[in-house]
Amino acid sequence: MFVLDASQSMLGQWDKEQKMTVATRLLSNLMDSLTPIENLEVALRVYGHQYSVSAGNRSCEDTKLEVPFGPNGFTDIKKKMTYLYPKGTTPIAYSLEQTKNDFPACADCRNILILITDGIEECDGDPCAVAMALRKNNVSLKPFVIGMGLDVDIIDAFTCIGTFYPTTDQASFENILNVVISQAMNNTTVQVNLIDADGQPLETDVNMTFYDHHSKAIMYNFVHTINNRGVPDTIPLDPVLKYDLQVHTIPQVGKDSISIYPGRHNVIAVDAPQGKLKLEINGINEYDQLKCIVRQSGKMKTIHVQDFEEQTKYITGNYDLEILTLPRMYVNDVNIRQSHTTKVMIPEPGIATFYLPSKGVVSIFEMVNNKLERIRDVNPDYDQETIVLQPGKYKVVYRGVNVKQVIYTKEKEFTVKSGLSTQVRF
Repeated sequence: MFVLDASQSMLGQWDKEQKMTVATRLLSNLMDSLTPIENLEVALRVYGHQYSVSAGNRSCEDTKLEVPFGPNGFTDIKKKMTYLYPKGTTPIAYSLEQTKNDFPACADCRNILILITDGIEECDGDPCAVAMALRKNNVSLKPFVIGMGLDVDIIDAFTCIGTFYPTTDQASFENILNVVISQAMNNTTVQVNLIDADGQPLETDVNMTFYDHHSKAIMYNFVHTINNRGVPDTIPLDPVLKYDLQVHTIPQVGKDSISIYPGRHNVIAVDAPQGKLKLEINGINEYDQLKCIVRQSGKMKTIHVQDFEEQTKYITGNYDLEILTLPRMYVNDVNIRQSHTTKVMIPEPGIATFYLPSKGVVSIFEMVNNKLERIRDVNPDYDQETIVLQPGKYKVVYRGVNVKQVIYTKEKEFTVKSGLSTQVRF
């Protein structure tokens, strides 16, 4: 899609010739070179050519899809070039917004937009906001913007829209036009190197997500792979966009504001050294789906919940573990090293069965340094319950549910040993 400025300023002289004459001639020539390319359709939207500046609000909505996408687009654009005459103002934002309806729905297409202008927004529109809105609405457009003799101090106004290319004369305009077309059409290859602790791109088999850097929309999801040649496999990325990459290691790593250079092989390197953590019980695992909360050392955020008897990869470093046994166990500063499996083993639990005279209020405490640490309650709906506990000294405190006097509170100390069953009776 070519969006062409036909506002009044395009009547100005540029390199001894009218700007509009230069633009229409070079675009017409470009159509001849694009015609032989298979699976390519072109369209033309023009702004500032229907109403004069004095038309007021109408001039700020002066944009029209002059040539829609179709098989005859090349010829139709060349014909339209001969009839265009600059008249009005520069409604860039409004024109960009209208392009969202210009591209036909297609599941296997790339939408490329090339804006050619010699001026900035003149209708109080916000081209930056419009460009962002298009991306958020899954219109994958990062326009190529070709500025015809724009002053350096206003170039920044276009960087939020897309990739800006300034031109100073006819020769540079023609060259940039060809460069833009080459970037849009040429094959581009990308590989992601996940770097290990030795500086080698050997980490793999992890999910990674590419986001549009501007809209933050999800663009691609891949599972990283080392191909049959022993190198990270090539992935298809549209070079038009700028990306943020998120590699779904534990914790996640990534890189922001990635530019893909069209027509060449791009390498994206991300430090992702990993080792494994395996959680084991020294004996029989009596727990039902025992889990462990994993945090980076010194931080409160949970980064993963790992099952026992499983191996999980983590980025190298130190981690704090909170193991959901009864009572909970804490293992701090567990070091994960490159390509190494770190094993954390806890004692085999024991089993305590509680026999109560009747239903009641029953709490279990662990005795730690002559203090009681509450572990959990026995189910108040039963007069018997079996609970898996780690080895240690405990105290259970009981009062019958129908007994309304404090003095009838009962307590009993007991010890749990690994692999053994203990009965607690009142």
